[in-house]
Amino acid sequence: MEFRVPKLTMPDMRQLTSDASTMFTRAKQFTEEKLGNAEKTEYDANFENLQTRYDKTKHWTEKLKAQTEAALQPNPNNRMEDFVYLKLDRKPPDRINNTEQLGLTMIEAGNDFGPGTSYGSALAKCGETQMKLGQSEQTFIQTTLHNYLQPLSNFLEGDCKTIQKERKTLEKKRLDLDASKAKVRRAKSLEARQTSESELRITQTDFDRQQEITRLLLEGVSSTQAHHSRSLNEFVDAQTEYFAKCYQHMKDLQAQLRTSEPSPSLNLFNRSNSSKAAVQVGSIAQSNDYTPLSQSKQARVLYDYDATDSTELSLLADEIIIVHGAPGLSKDWMIGQRGTTKGKVPVSYICLLD
Repeated sequence: MEFRVPKLTMPDMRQLTSDASTMFTRAKQFTEEKLGNAEKTEYDANFENLQTRYDKTKHWTEKLKAQTEAALQPNPNNRMEDFVYLKLDRKPPDRINNTEQLGLTMIEAGNDFGPGTSYGSALAKCGETQMKLGQSEQTFIQTTLHNYLQPLSNFLEGDCKTIQKERKTLEKKRLDLDASKAKVRRAKSLEARQTSESELRITQTDFDRQQEITRLLLEGVSSTQAHHSRSLNEFVDAQTEYFAKCYQHMKDLQAQLRTSEPSPSLNLFNRSNSSKAAVQVGSIAQSNDYTPLSQSKQARVLYDYDATDSTELSLLADEIIIVHGAPGLSKDWMIGQRGTTKGKVPVSYICLLD
């Protein structure tokens, strides 16, 4: 494949030479300023204040945006993935947050233990509330993204880039202006001085025009800060509503758990009452009049019990099971049944219900 170099016309050559000369002049002026061998045009105090305010606004907007994003999405990998999708103008994948994941785990555990048991029921209720908390968090995040983070991003991606571009152009115009001033001072002949002064007037006009453009843009930062202040109020409102919902969800859960608590005489943590019930059942089992149950009855489990082998049934405190006697079975044991699962249970761990 043949590679052809495009031919440059004479106007192109002149423009290329002019651009190269301008770049060299600017570089020379910049270097001499740094070395203290050339004078530098200083901006007025008001313009310098405008630039300082802009620099602070840009710096803190970047930090506020980054820290808010980290607070909303603590996982840096997910933040990076969302950033890539945003750059590709695609919707990020839907994810369940950690609170929702906890809720799902609680619900699954509650269903496995059995919604009819006290612990299983409590787990299911806690899981449902965690799901509500997670959904409230998702709503809060979306509101914050739209009402608070989006204005910050718009400023950084829009106004900031425009201001940076115009400030860079202004700095070039200033270097051209100061180079023209130096050329006037170095002019020896009258003709050279007149030519340099004519060039100086042009560069001065270009500099003044560019400085005014940049000044107007920098003055617009005041309205930007006012807009960001309103966005901050919306962020606080969203956060207040989010925490209020979380508080109400937890109060509702607390009330549900209190209404479903077992009576004090059967409370797992009321050891004295539980012990009395256990002694009562044990004394029945040890009496001479004891006979195994011929019919099935309901019994409440007093304590947790881990089966020691496959013939026994593990128990959870406060659950309700079905028990009955069996020929040849020791008086210290009964046959317990939970659903389709059966096994021996110790008599001292249960309390028969009427």
